[in-house]
Amino acid sequence: MTNRIEKGASMDITRKALIVGGGIGGLTAAIALRRKGVAVDLIERDPEWSVYGVGIIQQANVIRAMAELDLIDDYVAAGCGFDQVEIFIPSGQRVAVSPSPRLVEGKPANLGIGRRALQKVLADRARAMGTSIQLGVTVDTLDDDGAGVDVRLSDGRAERYDFVVAADGLYSEMRRRLFPDAPVPEFTGQGVWRYNFDRPVEMQSLCVFNGPTGVGLVPMSAGRMYMFVTTPEPGNPWYAPDRLAETLRQKLASVPAPQIRALVDQVTDNDGVVYRPLEAFFLDGPWHRGHVVLLGDAVHGTTPHLGQGAGMAIEDSIVLAEEVAGSPDDPIAAFEAYHARRHARCRYIVEASRAICDGQIGKRSPVDNHKATIEMFEMVARPL
Repeated sequence: MTNRIEKGASMDITRKALIVGGGIGGLTAAIALRRKGVAVDLIERDPEWSVYGVGIIQQANVIRAMAELDLIDDYVAAGCGFDQVEIFIPSGQRVAVSPSPRLVEGKPANLGIGRRALQKVLADRARAMGTSIQLGVTVDTLDDDGAGVDVRLSDGRAERYDFVVAADGLYSEMRRRLFPDAPVPEFTGQGVWRYNFDRPVEMQSLCVFNGPTGVGLVPMSAGRMYMFVTTPEPGNPWYAPDRLAETLRQKLASVPAPQIRALVDQVTDNDGVVYRPLEAFFLDGPWHRGHVVLLGDAVHGTTPHLGQGAGMAIEDSIVLAEEVAGSPDDPIAAFEAYHARRHARCRYIVEASRAICDGQIGKRSPVDNHKATIEMFEMVARPL
């Protein structure tokens, strides 16, 4: 496979890294590290590399990050940009319009994009930059000898790396290996449902409907949008896959907004419904052990109430690559600097998102979503 490096990258390839996990964080880490001249192998345990068919919200800090990664044109072309958030009360009356700050001149403040479209943008670029991507492969053993890491993979290969990046998600197997006593992700008492619809021409921004059942409509392409629905889920129930569409219609039955009522009968495809219990996690203390470092949901899994889960992983990738480039002979120093730059920002997102979640299900006083969103925009606009 070619080792072509794109514009902005260093040509001095003297280090080699393994990335574990082929999600948004893993792929952006591969791109960011290749731009700094690091040779990258990426492994993903899912042989099908499957991705939910619904969308994701990306905000101004992610637009800025994609510009830094020289991905901005392909990325914006694959989604639907918008510059404001419209807030509605349960009756369907619009009560606020919150402009979003632009951080990249000439580009939208926010982007809705299909998860599969986003993965294609990232995977195509990672491969074009020379990343070796292997599917259906996991780590069998790790041996960190203080100078690097010897890794035996599930396909029988044995490789040596200068460092390993674990981007294997909320239930990270790599985190369990490094920190076996760390707490596990905590169920919040709430779940999120997602479903795709045709997008009306007049729908040009993110629309958020407040209430006991929170609903949002997000444009993600010229003709498509997706709905997210947050619901109380006491006891963390299991839902039968062959009744998911019916169950989601039942969940929406109590939402009075006419804009949502008009969509309920269109929820008919069980396979098109994506349901996920909402869990949260933050790893206190170091995010690395030796020459292995954690990234994204593996260290700071957040609920989606502020729309920043993927954004934090993408920012992690950029900062990690910068620090690796700044300490080329000392990955551990790079990991410590990465942690110092990311810890407070990521903790804020996890805790502020959880506060909204807890307020919605009565665990604490309700949070003013409009105010919380404005505060979040101000915080993530700050430099990395």
